[in-house]
Amino acid sequence: MASISQDQIKAIGGVLNNKDRPLKERFRALFTLKNIGGSTAIAAISQAFDDDSALLKHELAYCLGQMQDIAALDILTKVLEDITQEPMVRHEAAEAMGAIGHPDVLPLLEKYKKDPVIEVAETCAIALDRVRWVQSGQQVNDTNPYASVDPSPPVAETKSVEELRAIYLDGKQSLFDRYRAMFSLRNLRTESSVLAIAEGLKDSSALFRHEVAFVLGQLQEPCSIPFLQANLEDNLENEMVRHECAEALGAIANEDCIQILNRYADDDKRVVKESCVIALDMCEYENSPEFQYADGLTKLDGSK
Repeated sequence: MASISQDQIKAIGGVLNNKDRPLKERFRALFTLKNIGGSTAIAAISQAFDDDSALLKHELAYCLGQMQDIAALDILTKVLEDITQEPMVRHEAAEAMGAIGHPDVLPLLEKYKKDPVIEVAETCAIALDRVRWVQSGQQVNDTNPYASVDPSPPVAETKSVEELRAIYLDGKQSLFDRYRAMFSLRNLRTESSVLAIAEGLKDSSALFRHEVAFVLGQLQEPCSIPFLQANLEDNLENEMVRHECAEALGAIANEDCIQILNRYADDDKRVVKESCVIALDMCEYENSPEFQYADGLTKLDGSK
C-alpha cells in the first residue's frame, strides 16, 4: 500500500462521504480505506459518522475495529457516548473498541456495560472480556480462516461439535464464552458445525442472533439459507438481526439468495432495505470475474 498517495486516499474518502453517490459505491470505498489503513483513512471514515444511514455508520465502526489502530479510539468513544446514535451503531463502536483491545477503553466499557440499551450493554460486557483477555497475554491456537478480528477468541482446547454446541446454546454461560464456542464451531467448517451455529438464530438475545448471522455469512454455506431466510422474513425480528441475515445471504450469493433479497429490497425498515441493496451488490461481485470487492482505487479513474 506504500505506493498509494495521500491525495488518492482523500479521493476515496470523498466517495465515501458523498451522499449523492450510490450506497454500494460508498461501501466499496469504505472497505478500500479499511484495507489501506493509516491516519488519513481513519479521518475519512470518521467524517462519515454524521450520515443518516445507520447501516453505513455501523459499517464504519466495524471497519475501524478491524483496522486495530488506536487512533480510531477517539471517534469510537464519541459514537458510543452519543445516545442519539442508533443502537446498532453504538453497539458496533463498542465492539470495535474490543477489537482494538487497548486497556484505556476499560473504564468506558465498564460504564456502558450498564447502558439501558441491551444490545449496547451486552456488547460492552463482551468487549470488556476481550480487552482483558488480550491484556492477559493468553495465547490460543486460532485457526480462523477468515482473517477477521473476532469479538472473542476460539476456545483454547480441542472439543467436539457436540461439546461446543452445548456451551454455545447454554444461556447460563457468559456471552463471551458462548461466542468462543461459536467461533470454534465456525473454524471447523463442517456441515454439522454450521447447522449447530444456525440453531443460535433462535436465541433470546438479539445481539447474539446478529453475531450468528454474521458468522453464517462468513461460512457461506447454502445449508444455512433457510435459517437466515426465516429471520429476515420475520417482521417482528430486531432490524439489526434482519440486516445481518440479509448480508449473510449476500455473501452466500446463490440464485436462492438473490430471489430472497430482491423480495426485501424495498422493505419498510430502512436498514433492512439498504442491507438487501448492499447484499445484492455482494451477490453481483461474488458471481462476477471482479478481482476484489474493495475496488475504490481502481474506480477512481473514470467513475466520476
